[in-house]
Order: sequence, then C-alpha cells, then structure tokens
Amino acid sequence: MKKPQPLNANSLRYDIDFAVPQRHRLRFTQDCFGAEFDVVRELFESHAGSPARLQIWCDEGLCDFDRGLTRRLENQFGSATELELVDQVRTLPGGELIKNDASYVNGLLESFNENDLDRRSYVVVIGGGAVLDTVGYAAAVAHRGIRLIRFPTTTLAQADSGVGVKNAVNWFDKKNWKGTFATPWAVINDYGLLTGLSDRDFRCGFSEAVKVALLKDKDFFAFLSQRATEIAQRNQLDASEAIRKSVLLHLDHITRGGDPFESREARPLDFGHWSAHKLEALTDFEVRHGEAVSIGIAVDVAYSQLKLGLPAEVTTQTLSILQQLYLPTWHTAPDEDVIFDGLEEFRQHLGGRLTITLLTDVGSPIDVHEIDRGAMREAIAMAAQAAGIVRS
Repeated sequence: MKKPQPLNANSLRYDIDFAVPQRHRLRFTQDCFGAEFDVVRELFESHAGSPARLQIWCDEGLCDFDRGLTRRLENQFGSATELELVDQVRTLPGGELIKNDASYVNGLLESFNENDLDRRSYVVVIGGGAVLDTVGYAAAVAHRGIRLIRFPTTTLAQADSGVGVKNAVNWFDKKNWKGTFATPWAVINDYGLLTGLSDRDFRCGFSEAVKVALLKDKDFFAFLSQRATEIAQRNQLDASEAIRKSVLLHLDHITRGGDPFESREARPLDFGHWSAHKLEALTDFEVRHGEAVSIGIAVDVAYSQLKLGLPAEVTTQTLSILQQLYLPTWHTAPDEDVIFDGLEEFRQHLGGRLTITLLTDVGSPIDVHEIDRGAMREAIAMAAQAAGIVRS
C-alpha cells in the first residue's frame, strides 16, 4: 500500500491496487445432454449439503428442431440427486428480437425472483449469442450476480462470444448499449448442439475465427486459408478444430490480455466491428452479426493495406477465405455516410478518444485514433468489388 499523501490538514488519499480471483471453465463435448452429461454435472456445487438449485432457459429454435430436447433436459437435470431443477425448462426466441425488447429481461428477472434464486443458484442458458447475452445480462444484475452456465448453440457463439465476459442488450437503437461485465461460471462447447443450424448460420460464426487469426496467429490464419472450403461444407474435423482454435485464442486474450473489462482505450477483439454493429442496425438486423463482422473485416483489412502497409497478399487471402466461407464482403443497403456514424458510436461505447484496432501484418495489430475517410471509402470500394457489387 502506498503511503498516504497529505492534501491538507484534514485530508488523506489512498490508492490501493487489488485483483479479484476468477476462474473460467471451458469444456468441449459431443453429447453433453446424453453420454457426456457427467461433464455437466461436475460443474455444479452444492452448498451446506443442499442440492444446487437451477433454472434452464433454452433457445426456442433449438427446441423446435429437437422436439425431445426439453424432456431430456428435465429428465437429466431432474434425476440428478445433487441438483434441484426449480422450474420447467423455459424457452426464449433467438436473434436480435430478444435483445431489442425489454420485456424479456423483465420476464427473466421476475422468474428468478419467483423461484427464489440467489448467488449460489445457477442459471443454465442454451442458445445462440443473443439468447446468451440476454439471459446473461439478467443473471448478472439479479442479486449482483447469479452463477451462469452457457451452452452456445451457434458456431458464432462457440467460436467467440460464449466465453466472453460481456453481457448486453440493445438500447436506444444501439447495439449492446445496456450491459455488464460478468465472468460465466462455465461454458460448454458441444458440437452436437450445432446440428440444427442452417448452412448460413453455421458459416456465420467463422468470421470471428478469421478475425482472431488475423489479430493473433499466423498458423491459424494459414489453416483457415487451407481449410475454408471444407469448413463451409461442414466437415466436422476441420470445423471443430477452427472453433477450438478460435475460442482458445479469445479466451487467452480475455484471461491473460490484461484488460478483460475493457477499461483501456483499445478493444482488439472488436477488430472489424465498428462498421459491423452499425450495419446490423441499418439493415434492421437482416444482416447476421457474423456476416456484418465479415464485411467489417474486409473493409478494415483493405484500409490497413491502403494506410498501414498491410501486405496486399494478406488482403487478397482474407477476402478469399471469407468468400470460400460464403460470407459477404459488402452489402447493397448501407449509405456510407451513415456507416461512418459507427465510428462515433464505437468511441462513445468505450469513452475517451476514438481507438480502432487495425493491422500492419497478420499477428501484428496496431491502434489508430483517426480514420482517413477518403481512404476508408476506397477500402469500402475494394470490399464491394470483391463482393461483385457495383457502387454508384
């Protein structure tokens, strides 16, 4: 502890640095609600000899695809003597709808209260990123934190956001404006939960893998370049490996990057996101998050080439990977002037001066604080040309 510094006869000042111990639990399975349910059971802790109390919330799209899922969940969790399932499995709609409607958060909080959940209780959430975000936000603010166990059911969530410490809903027509930081109690990446995804939604998640490879790992970037076609064709060996590498790079950044709660200016893992978030809102979320991130990556890689000396072959390779994954590099809808509003919204979200992470090479990110709009328009033109879109 630093010695107190006198300010005047009646005043002292103390600056005390401290760290809060945290544990991030990540599991990879193939059949978590069947043959590998023991992997799930061991995550719950009983208290004072009483069973661990829990609620389960599930993405209704997954329940519609797998009609027997709700019954299996209630049988598995309900028959475990060390667990107490306090209510029937509840369902929620997926997609941005749930993040745009405050009634869902209110309904979650009311249910937590009705079932007397507390800080040693568990909220189990099974779904895509929007469902994880919404349930996670409600769990984080109830009693200042109920233990959250996430089962991501999209490639996007398994490759990235499932292990994130951020929970948020949309507010004031702005992406993730209302939210909190909270480390999940555990995350289970089960490949079997991806079975019901459409090809479009399956491919969406790998834009985040491309992003983190560009930021952190040349070998992973080379792997994606070599196996993008197989990943898009849902080859399990290649797709599961891409998800595993991606999520571990994200997790390493969160747990060892020194800024898990984004108190500094830079947000490296939001590479490609300043325009992506704006694009989602402009298209009324017709463009999926993973698709918007793909467009954002294409634009920022092109800009990095034009302004920061990123090798042209990296831009070409990146655009090729995205195309092989059947991901877009531009969209016909946006007005460029409105897209640029995303820069200010990005700055406001973190505070302070504008800070955008760009690239000088694969694995060599750099933070910039000003954007040359002329060069950015040229970068947009490059991304649109790669998409075969003729701009007026």
